[in-house]
Amino acid sequence: MSKNADDNQVKNYLVQLKCHFTWELAIEEAEIPDLESRVLEEIEFLDTKYNVVIHNLLAYVEHLKDQNDKALQSLKDAESLIQREHTDQSDRRSLVTWGNYAWVYYHMGRLEDAKMYLDKVENICKKFSSPFRYMMECPEMNCEEGWALLKCGRKNYERAKACFQNALEMEPENPEFNTGYAITTYRLDYPNKLCKDGKATSLDPLRKAMRLNPEDAYIKVLLALKLQDTGEETEGKKYIEEALSNKSSQTYIFRYAAIFYRNAGWVDKALELLQKALQAIPNSAFLNHQVGLCYRAKIIQIKAATNMQPRDQDREDIDRYIRLAIFYLESALKQKPLFDVAILHLALMYIEAEKYREAEDTFQKLFSMTPPEKNILQHGHFYYGRFQQYQKKSDTDAIRHYLKAAQIEKPSFIRDKTINSLEKLALRKLERNASDAEGLSLLEFVHKLKGKMNQALE
Repeated sequence: MSKNADDNQVKNYLVQLKCHFTWELAIEEAEIPDLESRVLEEIEFLDTKYNVVIHNLLAYVEHLKDQNDKALQSLKDAESLIQREHTDQSDRRSLVTWGNYAWVYYHMGRLEDAKMYLDKVENICKKFSSPFRYMMECPEMNCEEGWALLKCGRKNYERAKACFQNALEMEPENPEFNTGYAITTYRLDYPNKLCKDGKATSLDPLRKAMRLNPEDAYIKVLLALKLQDTGEETEGKKYIEEALSNKSSQTYIFRYAAIFYRNAGWVDKALELLQKALQAIPNSAFLNHQVGLCYRAKIIQIKAATNMQPRDQDREDIDRYIRLAIFYLESALKQKPLFDVAILHLALMYIEAEKYREAEDTFQKLFSMTPPEKNILQHGHFYYGRFQQYQKKSDTDAIRHYLKAAQIEKPSFIRDKTINSLEKLALRKLERNASDAEGLSLLEFVHKLKGKMNQALE
């Protein structure tokens, strides 16, 4: 067989594998540095039972960076962990790792090594009577695909959830499957936090995951944050304190505990934890963003305490916090240029600093991203509308962006504020001229959005 024919045959077999190379993880080039950083942070700072999956993902990221020798070492680390942590399931647990090995060797031009790992996968498929030559349906495979999708960003969360659900159908009490499912539902809860019935979708899965993994500090902090969302902050605080007592994961847990304390109004406590974490992980986009949010929270606190009229020392403190917030948000975006929510927060801080040119450019960067998360886009159009209305004094542009925010039919506090802003602008137009066509049309649109069709027709 010619080399090209051999290459094509191997490639035809490789695409039948289930592994990181075939899961369509949709990682953009600009996202790779941040993804690698987050994977390495988890390996170094999070004490978890589920390290095999993260080493497999690291190998794939290293391949994307054209570092195939490093990828092979990461796969070797994954193999060692399988032998140490999953001796009773080593065959099935090895399928993804071996599939990744085969792909990496193929890309290195080492076809015989690629074939060797294809043979390993084929033998396991035969052993478990799989109807497929290079693929086997098993919950461990669904679980690992779920973890990979979960780590690769919001656009993959629904697919990740489906993977964990499939795994749980076969093993409903499996601790790892429940952990993955709980984390995914927690991520999907954000930013709505509560369902229409006042409950959080992820609360019960998080409680079950903690029951099955009582020592898992990460699950504890996520449960604490969800309890805080549902008004059960006292119970949540207990879990935060328990999680912080876990010394082996403390650096990783600081970030989530800080969110809890910031939400509770204890901003200085949150900053203390974040600064400790930043000492260990200075290039974390997540941590820098959270520090920026803490300084933004301090600005809001001072404004509230001074009835929106800060003077003297309060004014100086606000100016200093604005500069610090901008510094940390810009740092976050250096590490993760497509960090959409950080882009939005930076635009808001530029407005606070009266840097309107920078604010304009930053909003336009957000709007040019395809596709940003719907709720982020909704927030972006609302705040850009306010920017046009109050700083640029352009009601026309404000209305245009309020309408874009309102037309994103995702129920939220921001959408309600958008509709109210539109209503005020419509009424202001009609106060000046009761026959103003734009004012009447806008008011009718608002009433439709509010479900007040009868009022709109009067």
